[in-house]
Amino acid sequence: MRKLKASLLVTLDGVVQDPGGFGETDQGGWAGPFFTDEARQSAYEQVMAADYFLCGRLTYELLSKAWGNVSGSDYLDRVNAMPKLVASRTLTGRLEWNATVIDGDVAEAIRKLKQEPGGDIVLYGSASFMQTLMKHDLIDEFRISIHPIVLGRGKRLFPEVGETARLRLAGAKALDSGVTILTYLPAD
Repeated sequence: MRKLKASLLVTLDGVVQDPGGFGETDQGGWAGPFFTDEARQSAYEQVMAADYFLCGRLTYELLSKAWGNVSGSDYLDRVNAMPKLVASRTLTGRLEWNATVIDGDVAEAIRKLKQEPGGDIVLYGSASFMQTLMKHDLIDEFRISIHPIVLGRGKRLFPEVGETARLRLAGAKALDSGVTILTYLPAD
């Protein structure tokens, strides 16, 4: 059985919006200075354990534009080669960047995929989509990389009105850059 692992970059004040600077915000790119060799290695290990990349429409559009035609790093080569599943109400069918829109009931499609043999399914970004997956108890691991920066505004990891979840800490790793990677599993 596959495990669904949500991987999110977040500021100390909970902002997840545009960490890579691929969007159109005036605060974008806040995670870049913290993407050291150590962080790169950690991200690489995560994608090497996965054989599906899952995201929402906005994350798909931003990452496919930024990474879709880039090669030459083991990390990006792996991400670009992986099949991608995109949750979207507006996109349809086959997409660029080795991606497919999930047809029908997204939660049921992910539940079925998790039952198949294979590597992990890694979810990047997509905080709103993550809430949907949480509602259906589909996330097996939350990997939250907390960055030592406060933005004061922006889309939050957990909105004021969202899903409730009890989690237990499964691991913590402090990187030299000041980023702390916290790994949580569902408490039950």
